[in-house]
Amino acid sequence: MLLALRINVLAKGYSGISLATLKHIIEAFNASCLSLVPEQGSVGASGDLAPLAHLALGLIGEGKMWSPETGWGEAKYVLESHELSPIRLSAKEGIALINGTQLITSLGAEAVERSNLIARQADVVAALTLEVLKGTSRAFDSDVQMIRPHKGQIAVAKRLRALLHSDTYPSQIAESHRFCNRVQDAYTLRCCPQVHGIAHDTIEFVHSVITTEMNSATDNPIVFANRGEIISAGNFHGEYPAKVLDFLAIAVHELASMSERRIERLVNPALSELPAFLVKDGGLNSGFMLAHCTAASLVSENKVLCHPSSVDSLSTSAGTEDHVSMGCFAARKSLSVMRNLMKR
Repeated sequence: MLLALRINVLAKGYSGISLATLKHIIEAFNASCLSLVPEQGSVGASGDLAPLAHLALGLIGEGKMWSPETGWGEAKYVLESHELSPIRLSAKEGIALINGTQLITSLGAEAVERSNLIARQADVVAALTLEVLKGTSRAFDSDVQMIRPHKGQIAVAKRLRALLHSDTYPSQIAESHRFCNRVQDAYTLRCCPQVHGIAHDTIEFVHSVITTEMNSATDNPIVFANRGEIISAGNFHGEYPAKVLDFLAIAVHELASMSERRIERLVNPALSELPAFLVKDGGLNSGFMLAHCTAASLVSENKVLCHPSSVDSLSTSAGTEDHVSMGCFAARKSLSVMRNLMKR
């Protein structure tokens, strides 16, 4: 995705790159000739300079490249194996290849995609847990949501109602609450619309920002050929994706935090009225005890990963680049949080 996003930036026509060079890059992309790019080394302004320099390195025949046909090898060999030649750069084209937020954005896009899957699954898992623990769905009443009408909260409550007691096939447990006197459940059950809802809303917001970033000219300087002007500006600054990806990690982590607490309720007989650790005969069989330990470990790790990267900044380039976003680390951490949440 990194190379595809860089092509998208260059194709917008504001980077001062020749059509011949752009064509060479597209040919390398279509042949799946991909440069070896380190994930570390970017401060997120001026964009992802060091990683994107490695991306460009392979295209000019230096460093390492990979393709499905050749595997890893010297860049010149990989290109020639696909009847491609190294790019010969002209004026302005060097910086046009390395200035932008494409590493932040490519990692961030994967994090957003994973977060969507996680959030949807979290709603289903929460509904199943409520059933097992014989919880009540009264807190998900539509009128309750309408007097605090956050979009995500309303959508999650509606989804939970559909999963728990559809009008056509109400579940046995939903039916059992029709005439019961149960008033309220623990927060990890009762407050799912509120906590899951903000996670869904956050994902939607981050998706919008990352999509805009993917389709923006983040080069510098910007060439306005129609005006005959070149402007040195700040579109390379990664603050937008940095901030939202920190936000994404924090919001989605709460889904894991809620889930871990619900696991505790499931395996604890004092809370669930189920066999300890969900195993019929204890002793040598520890049931789901260690599964809960694994969940607790991952949640604890994510708490550390959720510390925002974008609150930090270090001056670079002899004080000219005196504020940076640290967006690449925000993207990497956010993706790590998603990967932890998806572990089985």
